[in-house]
Amino acid sequence: MASFIVLLKYYAKLQAFITFIKDSQNRLVARSSPMTKNFLTGILLCCISVQVATQNLSQELDIVFSDFELMGMSVWLSVDNKETEYHFGLRDFDRSLLITPQTHYRIASVSKAFTALGILKLYDQGAFEMDDAISPYLGYMVENPSHPGLPITFRMLLSHTSSLQDGSGYAPFLAATYSQDPIPSIAEVLIPGGVYFSSNMWRSESPGTFFAYSNLNYGVLGTLIEKISGVRFDTFMKNEILVPLGISGSFNIQDLPDINDVAVLYRNQGGWQPQYDNYQGNMPPPPNLGSYVPGTNGVYFAPQGGLRISASDTGKFLRYLATNGGASNLQISEDTLILMKSLQWDYNGTNGDMYSGLFNRWGLGLHHANITPNDAICEFGNFSSFLGHPGEAYGLISDAYFLEEYNVSFSLLINGSWNGYQAGAVSSFYTVEEAVFSALCDHINEQLFITDLLTDTLSVYPNPASETLTLELSNFQQVEKITITNALGHPVQVPYSTHTTGRVYDISTLASGIYFLSFMNHETFITKKILIE
Repeated sequence: MASFIVLLKYYAKLQAFITFIKDSQNRLVARSSPMTKNFLTGILLCCISVQVATQNLSQELDIVFSDFELMGMSVWLSVDNKETEYHFGLRDFDRSLLITPQTHYRIASVSKAFTALGILKLYDQGAFEMDDAISPYLGYMVENPSHPGLPITFRMLLSHTSSLQDGSGYAPFLAATYSQDPIPSIAEVLIPGGVYFSSNMWRSESPGTFFAYSNLNYGVLGTLIEKISGVRFDTFMKNEILVPLGISGSFNIQDLPDINDVAVLYRNQGGWQPQYDNYQGNMPPPPNLGSYVPGTNGVYFAPQGGLRISASDTGKFLRYLATNGGASNLQISEDTLILMKSLQWDYNGTNGDMYSGLFNRWGLGLHHANITPNDAICEFGNFSSFLGHPGEAYGLISDAYFLEEYNVSFSLLINGSWNGYQAGAVSSFYTVEEAVFSALCDHINEQLFITDLLTDTLSVYPNPASETLTLELSNFQQVEKITITNALGHPVQVPYSTHTTGRVYDISTLASGIYFLSFMNHETFITKKILIE
């Protein structure tokens, strides 16, 4: 509610400022032609609107940062090729170092989307087929003991339908991976009889039939990248994916340009306590990997969650996918990128573990969000699927998503919350994510449709409202459809009367809350947020 009040306040300021500019423009160009007047007015209004909208978003994000008592937060946003980024708080509490555009966060599971692009580059080069069994590439048999003879494929690993899961053997396997010399083979956790194998590493469902999100799927993919390329996972990802995209991040901390730019990850445990990446300005010694054979165990380099990267560099990755390659030095065919984004798993009520309702659809390494209220990003229903990935580890939460149809991308990185993270009020995202998403969606909506709102002289009043709501639009006769939806995106029906320039709605029966009034014709879609008291 606080963010909505802030939005109303700044919208009122914008309207007053626009009125002032119009008056000033009329005085300045009183002797000019009508075309000149209209041109100057349009330029002034457009520039001022974008500037004020950016200020609005900064204010709203600052409120989120303060209200949720975060350690630090970075938000990067691109709307129709206009990029902005916002940074709040500290990357290092003990040394009072601020979050900056150069801050590199360990982005947890968002890393999986990058790993997916890495294996898909090898696919694009013809190194394997998507439905090939992985066993011949690894050099040993990998299959679900409950379903012998059924292959585990690349597609299954990428879409979390392999029937692998992070069973009780996974944690000790991870600990051994990071502490033992030599590094144990990943086969020790995959195959019955392995040192770290446990029977619950595999689900009872048949491979390819059931979605179960698993870190181990991506550990296996990292190992396959090594086996097929003959190169260590961290080196392959740096040289073949990150550097061509112009990204300074890495799966190996030794590659980062400045250790002081790394964000420490925190939890409140009787005060702020570092959980990960607390290097205090000292680069850790390089690991002794002289005897490591690529293809043994790619989990060592954390393909499932170990990429350190800045918010804006995450944006380069998102825009690459959203534009099917765009203008980039990374050469992967458009067909392969379209395949990566294509729907591979769709929840039908019984065919998957929805992860508390968050996961309803999945591509090849990409979450398809904004499908239901549980995975809503922009809940008011203006937009279709957002593609990307969420992440959480060691006190960090991360989100990186893009929307192809409107050329929108964003990344959110938070390195700690004093009160932890609470379940969402209207979705399966956390409440802090919902608050950031709400601010971003308001801004996105305003940026995409600001020209229509100005030139069509739209008025919706009163706002807040309680009994009636009036809509006035100069070209109302061209409107083809008008809808009112609640905060979950569900349409609501209320009586109304129509006049030549709009409608008057009887909203006396609606419950208090936030609603969205949307109207469209064949080329325009406009939405206004309404508060009903």
